[in-house]
Amino acid sequence: MSESKKTSPAENLVKKPWYREYAEALFVAAILALIIRTFVVQAFKIPSGSMEDTLLIGDHLLVSKFIYGVQIPFVDGRYLTIRHPQRGDVIVFEFPEDEGKNFFQRRDFIKRVVGIPGDTIEVRNKQVFVNGELQQIPQVIHKEPNLVAAGFGPRDFMPSVTVPPNSYFVMGDNRDRSYDSRFWGFVDEKKIKGLAFIKYWSWNSQGGWLDKIRWNRLGRPID
Repeated sequence: MSESKKTSPAENLVKKPWYREYAEALFVAAILALIIRTFVVQAFKIPSGSMEDTLLIGDHLLVSKFIYGVQIPFVDGRYLTIRHPQRGDVIVFEFPEDEGKNFFQRRDFIKRVVGIPGDTIEVRNKQVFVNGELQQIPQVIHKEPNLVAAGFGPRDFMPSVTVPPNSYFVMGDNRDRSYDSRFWGFVDEKKIKGLAFIKYWSWNSQGGWLDKIRWNRLGRPID
């Protein structure tokens, strides 16, 4: 009497269809990408010239989402905070005047932190004073110095204001062409999305084909 052939456990397994394997791999990749984007790092693109020449239109940035503390969706507060925003940090935040708009209408702004909670900020003839001392940042530029005499509202002259708790006063490095805290007030810490730290790509849509990619800006840290 012949002995029946035994099969190994591996031989009894049914191979998954190729499309199911791909679908599962894509699902796992999407979940990992969502986790990284929410809690670790996120990519942003510069749409305007308010941060020139630190950041140019067409620069693509990576923003640290965890350095100021992890934000869990639909939960108030931050967790595992490494540090709070400091003067000189370049931050991405949800534009305060978009409060109340639906998700798809909200815009992200990027500016430099000038004042932290408790600081007193004043603008005189385009010069920014923090706690009574003239602030000097090498990245700051003025592209319309001829308008100083006439003044342009809070852009050139702003009365002294004190930054409230859990809030920040921010300005663009292109001081004459930036819509910032001089006009609309402070940034609540809850609205801050992260710290911009590196330019990973830069594309000049106005240049010729040979000048489209700004090679000298790729991989450069943001000061």
